[in-house]
Amino acid sequence: MIRSGWFLAAAGVTVLGTAGLVRDRRRRSRRLRPPLLREPPWLIAHRGGAALAPENTLAAFRRAAEEWRADMIELDVRATADGQCVVLHDVTVDRTTDGTGAIAAMTLAQVRELDAGYRFTPDGGASFPYRGCGVRIPTIEEVLEAVPDTLVVEVKTAAAQRPLFEAIRRSGAAARVIAAGEHESARTLFRTFPGVTSASYRQLKRFYVLHQRYLGFLWAPSAATVHVPETWAGRRIVSRRFIRELHLHRIAVNVWTVNDPADMRRLLQWGVDGIISDRPDLLGQVIAEWRAQKERRRGTIRD
Repeated sequence: MIRSGWFLAAAGVTVLGTAGLVRDRRRRSRRLRPPLLREPPWLIAHRGGAALAPENTLAAFRRAAEEWRADMIELDVRATADGQCVVLHDVTVDRTTDGTGAIAAMTLAQVRELDAGYRFTPDGGASFPYRGCGVRIPTIEEVLEAVPDTLVVEVKTAAAQRPLFEAIRRSGAAARVIAAGEHESARTLFRTFPGVTSASYRQLKRFYVLHQRYLGFLWAPSAATVHVPETWAGRRIVSRRFIRELHLHRIAVNVWTVNDPADMRRLLQWGVDGIISDRPDLLGQVIAEWRAQKERRRGTIRD
């Protein structure tokens, strides 16, 4: 009984403490939620539209912006051996270029020699339309200069954090960059970032645990957005209630990576703010249909 009483008292203190914390978190969340673009839902091109052009390249980013009118472009950054911030998802260059080896072991000069369009094929290997076309792994500075869209930048390594943020500050692009990080160590640096941030994995895990216990109203990440998969390790993450609870904290919910139109439509019905897809062409069609249906419903109500 004493142990039970102690446990309940401790739990009460924890809940009260968390309730006090959530008021502060909510105040911060209201300030942090960005005035992003037009009203959601947002079309977010995953690595620029990885199914349609060589991922994480200027060729993909330009197509996403110009052909599919992406609201945001998602990309990944890593650091080279000489401390330059370049756009690449994998630890090595093997999957996407004609080279081999870890990006962290290469200098920027070596990276610039690689053909980043070499392995891209839109038809299962029947053709390789970007080979030998001068497609390179870009630096983040090149992307910030060439692409005026809002960028979701996933920081893959701690070594890329500082050069990324310095590049953003030099370019004056903080207002159109959403910084996301796999590593909790990035959170300290993120606190100094003048732009918008996305929740870290640890923050998402903490919120999800509370959400599973119907306590998601108690605490939320001190971030403007979350970027989450529908499922993880066989467990469903995103649901109507998950989205609703984050919206109570004024946090936007962007879901990755969704390539099936039926899944896109369902998520829009659930109320997600953004969908991250390798197929921005399909997603653009689905969002256009959804907006048209919404306008028709509004017209019916007005009539």
